[in-house]
Amino acid sequence: MNKAYEKFNLKGKVALITGAAGLLGVEHASALLESGATVVLTDVDEISLSKASKKLSGNVDSSLILTRVMDVSQVDLVRGVSKELGTAGLRIDILVNNAAIDPKVKGDSGVLETTRLEDFPLDQWDLQLAVGLTGAFICSQVFGSAMAQDGRGGVILNIASDLSVISPDQRLYRKDNVQDHMQSVKPVTYSVIKAGLVGLTRYLATYWADKGVRANALSPGGVFNGQSEDFVRHLSSLIPLARMAQNNEYYSAVQFLCSDASAYLNGQNIVMDGGRSVW
Repeated sequence: MNKAYEKFNLKGKVALITGAAGLLGVEHASALLESGATVVLTDVDEISLSKASKKLSGNVDSSLILTRVMDVSQVDLVRGVSKELGTAGLRIDILVNNAAIDPKVKGDSGVLETTRLEDFPLDQWDLQLAVGLTGAFICSQVFGSAMAQDGRGGVILNIASDLSVISPDQRLYRKDNVQDHMQSVKPVTYSVIKAGLVGLTRYLATYWADKGVRANALSPGGVFNGQSEDFVRHLSSLIPLARMAQNNEYYSAVQFLCSDASAYLNGQNIVMDGGRSVW
């Protein structure tokens, strides 16, 4: 094994992933397991967590996979999980803030759970920010503090989006024969949350740097997940590589950002979007 590759080795490290039962949460877990880490999968959905654990166990030692039901927006619950893991002798070395309420485009159904800005409900604004942004703050506060306090440091990885650096192109979601005021859009909350995560990343990167805690963000582009042919074609036309990402194409980036291979990288937002944001 060459020395450069050895730096990707996460054997003996414990990584906690929020929103781990989601599309990319499972992939982030798989990437870290592949590098030798023990993973703690957390999510609000116990059934989905069980399915995710079962899926991952097919490729690795199941003892390396733990699950905890956790609502990231509830600080007492997050602290409870932290205390429980600590009592079990598990020290979180890596925190992946991945939890989000993300409207998806599936088949021909358009964008789900979205509302135009003019009528966007305040309760949805509060809920989505509570999970996607406040949740990342709470988890960073709880697990990041522990990383800093014992002097061993650690890594915080915030999962943002290419929409942290560009605006959503609402033309992607337009439907023929639908009046303008009825057209689906990517909601305002998504852009605000993802941009906010980058700001949180920069703050955390300097706050505990002297304690050995690094923080970076990964901003993935759109992942193919059964969207309609029209949507895929339109989005692909905006990307220099002319295609959407496959769900396993972020493995190496996650492994890099969570390991000593990126030991001198701190406070950065790595945009991995096939080049969309530079066009």
